[in-house]
Amino acid sequence: MKTLLFTILRSVLRSLARATLWRYKPTVIGVTGNVGKTSTKLVIETVLIHEKRVRASSRSFNNELGLPLTILGSWKTTGGALFWLRVIFFSFFRLMMKRSSYPEVLVLEYGVDKPGDMQYLLSIVRPHIGVVTAIGDVPVHVEFFAGKEAIVKEKAKLIQQLPATGFALLNTDDVVVQSMREQTRAHVVTFGFAEQADMHITNFATSFENKIAAVTFKLHYGGSFIPVRIEGVLGRPQGYAAAVAAAIGLIFGMNLVDIAEALDDYHAPPGRLRVLRGVKETTVIDDTYNASPLAMEGALAALKGVRAKRKIAVLGDMLEIGKYAMDAHESLGRVAAKSAHILITVGRLGKFIAEGAKKAGMPKKNVVEFDNIREAGLFLQGRLEKGDVVLIKGSQAVRMEKVVKEVMAEPNRAEQLLVRQDKRWLEKKGSYE
Repeated sequence: MKTLLFTILRSVLRSLARATLWRYKPTVIGVTGNVGKTSTKLVIETVLIHEKRVRASSRSFNNELGLPLTILGSWKTTGGALFWLRVIFFSFFRLMMKRSSYPEVLVLEYGVDKPGDMQYLLSIVRPHIGVVTAIGDVPVHVEFFAGKEAIVKEKAKLIQQLPATGFALLNTDDVVVQSMREQTRAHVVTFGFAEQADMHITNFATSFENKIAAVTFKLHYGGSFIPVRIEGVLGRPQGYAAAVAAAIGLIFGMNLVDIAEALDDYHAPPGRLRVLRGVKETTVIDDTYNASPLAMEGALAALKGVRAKRKIAVLGDMLEIGKYAMDAHESLGRVAAKSAHILITVGRLGKFIAEGAKKAGMPKKNVVEFDNIREAGLFLQGRLEKGDVVLIKGSQAVRMEKVVKEVMAEPNRAEQLLVRQDKRWLEKKGSYE
């Protein structure tokens, strides 16, 4: 019965979304990739909102229900039957009574969890501008595909179905993403740290001044450049997201000066390399939204780049990577050994991270393993010292944000600062509770 109701709901939302797009004719920007989709989507919104009416969901509404939901309205959360009835009612109303406030631009995430997902989302709407953030050597969700090549092929459909008058924004630092340029009719714009990128990132640096974390860098395009500073975050992913947003701003006719001013307004979403104040005058790097090998390595690189008395990495399982799991976790442990002074792992696969770190030379006394998320949080809280910087990251099901809550200086603000704080998620147990 539940399957039937889901199928009906999916079909209704798809039809309403297609009708809404026909009625309002917004420009659609589609974002896909293995990491950085949500941050990229929100930076694009931050830039374009200075010129257009823009909608980008604050949540990762990137699947067969979430994507049409973003088209249909500015919904912040989902719910039960009454919620979906409200969505359907208001969607019909907006179709009958055209509203001048409907967005001129929609920025949509295209998520791929299993074969056929991308094609289904494209059957709802084919974007005019497509962005591929990064794929990496071991894509998340790969266990549900025949292999890496299959998931890459699925994601590439976004670029293949762009119109000839559209734009494909591709990460020039990712070999797999760059190979997609031969698969599109659209005009290709590249971004990244590589010198040949159209939107070229240079002078990337991390700073901690007056207890405020920030990344600074320059964006170069066509012989001109702008300096960018984004506060409250760390990591190269912020540079990539800003580069994409700047390139799209140019496509929409903005100049680099206006784009630089718009980027000043960006604030990273919860759980994406966001810097929080910790207990005992420590600093917490909260990257708990989800995890893949590429994202984990990026987070550890951000930790490594920070100057601190002690650096602590608290890492949970990376899920949905199938046959790559053991090797990927051990490899991550080797990276952690070069990035942190202390390593705390959570979960069954986390034990392979610990093993990899010890093989790479991290002292055994500095590697601690846990099978329970709360025990890990309490241990970390007791081990912290003034001046420590802590990175916390793991896959969604591990619920590493619960470790953050144990050591953040303002746990009373968890609802505003952390991921997965709505009632539905708080009632749902993680893998190691």
